Amino acid sequence: MRIGANYLGDGECEFTVWSPLLDGVTVQILTPEQQLIPLKPQSEGYWQTKVNDVYPGTLYRYVLNGQDAFADPASQYQPEGVHGPSQIVDQHFDWTDEGWTGIPVESMIFYELHVGTLTPEGTFTAIIPRLPDLKELGINAIEIMPISQFPGDAHIEASLTYRNWGYDGVYPYAVQNSYGSPADLKELVNACHQNGIAVVLDVVYNHFGPEGNYMSQFAPYFTKTYKTPWGEALNFDDAHSQGVRNYFIENALYWLREFHIDALRLDAIQAIYDLGAKHFLWELAEAVHHFSQQGQKWKRHLIAESDQNNPQIIRPVELGGYGIDAQWSDDFHHSLHALLTGDRQGYYQDFGQVAQLAKAYEDTFVYDWKYAPHRKRFHGVSCRDRPLSQFTICIQNHDQIGNQMKGERLSQRISFEGLKLAAGAVLLSPNLPLLFMGEEYGETAPFIYFVSHSDPDLIQAVRAGRKQEFEAFHFADDPPDPESSETFLKSKLNWELRNEGKHKILWDWYRQLINLRKTHPALLNQDRNSIKATSDEDKQVVVVRRWCESTELIFVMNFNSSPVTVTLPFEQNANKLLDSVDTSWSGHGSEAPEHLSVGQEFKLQPNSLVLYEKG
Repeated sequence: MRIGANYLGDGECEFTVWSPLLDGVTVQILTPEQQLIPLKPQSEGYWQTKVNDVYPGTLYRYVLNGQDAFADPASQYQPEGVHGPSQIVDQHFDWTDEGWTGIPVESMIFYELHVGTLTPEGTFTAIIPRLPDLKELGINAIEIMPISQFPGDAHIEASLTYRNWGYDGVYPYAVQNSYGSPADLKELVNACHQNGIAVVLDVVYNHFGPEGNYMSQFAPYFTKTYKTPWGEALNFDDAHSQGVRNYFIENALYWLREFHIDALRLDAIQAIYDLGAKHFLWELAEAVHHFSQQGQKWKRHLIAESDQNNPQIIRPVELGGYGIDAQWSDDFHHSLHALLTGDRQGYYQDFGQVAQLAKAYEDTFVYDWKYAPHRKRFHGVSCRDRPLSQFTICIQNHDQIGNQMKGERLSQRISFEGLKLAAGAVLLSPNLPLLFMGEEYGETAPFIYFVSHSDPDLIQAVRAGRKQEFEAFHFADDPPDPESSETFLKSKLNWELRNEGKHKILWDWYRQLINLRKTHPALLNQDRNSIKATSDEDKQVVVVRRWCESTELIFVMNFNSSPVTVTLPFEQNANKLLDSVDTSWSGHGSEAPEHLSVGQEFKLQPNSLVLYEKG
């Protein structure tokens, strides 16, 4: 059942809302003249009516049981924020992406971005001039952090009213008003497709934000059976849950249909609780795959974020899975981050050995039913039956940077040589790489957790929660104030850095690695049986072999602070393709030979990566 205000054209609009426990629902038209029109009850708790002489831009609310009025739970636009009325939207758009055939998920190179801090303007359309640079870099998929309407304090400067990572959204169908209109988002997607770039949208189906959340006034959207880290759990398996499931499935189809979104990234699916016979994710995947098969020119995808190390999420339904196309894997990040930074607090206490990074290359999950000291239990299960191309990895993302108390990026924590090593580790892997905006040139601005609320008690609760979160990492200092506008402004990118000094060198290094990834047969081969990774704990070295038919590559990574001597397992002579410490990459100079003989030893510089091809 499609819900919300569906504008049919010629001044006609169909209003549909789910409220199975109410005795009456009335749509209150607010502009240009106020009027009240009762909705008629339908099956399964829906209410519906068609209204004439209402046009796009009209503001409206729903009056429940003849008493209080609230915005539409499926509002497509909230021009006055989370506490204001909804607005009727004409979804017509003159698309020019008829030739777009999509990007297969196994070929995606993701660029995660936050609309509000990517550009000074912080809008959808301000991203468009940046697309040619991303295309030149080799990016073929941008992943946009959540854009559903979130709260803001209207009493401060207009340009700073709305500050949020996006996970506090309360209107999943409404694009954030400070980022632009629905048409502006479509203009961005259209421009992305013209540049050969897919668009992945981060959606939150595990909770609603705390401010402006009026969902319980309409229907039993929540259950007390479970709890999430962020508040009440959504009702996916209790009484009346079919309306909740429909609400989010229709939301997914809304983004794919009306906005031509290529894929959805499903936030923290471990907090989507469903013990029914058919898990919500299974039903969602079915609906999305069915949509893709109904005359669409390109396939749409679902990518799950999960910390469960559970391949059931991405297994086909016929093998007992949910049929999601891909999922994030944190173990690679944690293994690499611990080696690069020396961090051992919090969940990093479970990592720090080069053998774990080698295992992440071969087996994806480091913890595949192994005891995890931080969790104090056995964790994960083997995923070796799933292709490597079903797993997304990174060395930085919004969470992992934000999990640093001051939002420090790797560029502020490790050396320039370490940044090149990290980039090579990710981009030469057979998994799906994700870059976080600015990573490719060593952005120096932090990415700090920031919010803007109008409720003083909520503001204080957020501050206290942030402080408590870092106590688990044994930080004594207070984190930056998430409510401060300064925290938000500090997190905006310094885009011009990409053309300066070592920032430009790093950008070129990323571009070279991405080009190799897209063109070399051994790197294009994502077969799990065509990769071998070994390690040496004493030397702090990881060696990774990748091959395809007669072509073979070996890259070796030194995480030691001192040079080490290595011998690579080639059975033929080899030629060097890439060396992170070459002077051409602003390194101190390499002792790795250009041409490597079988069994030849050579010295590998600290925090470096060398790539050889069988000659």
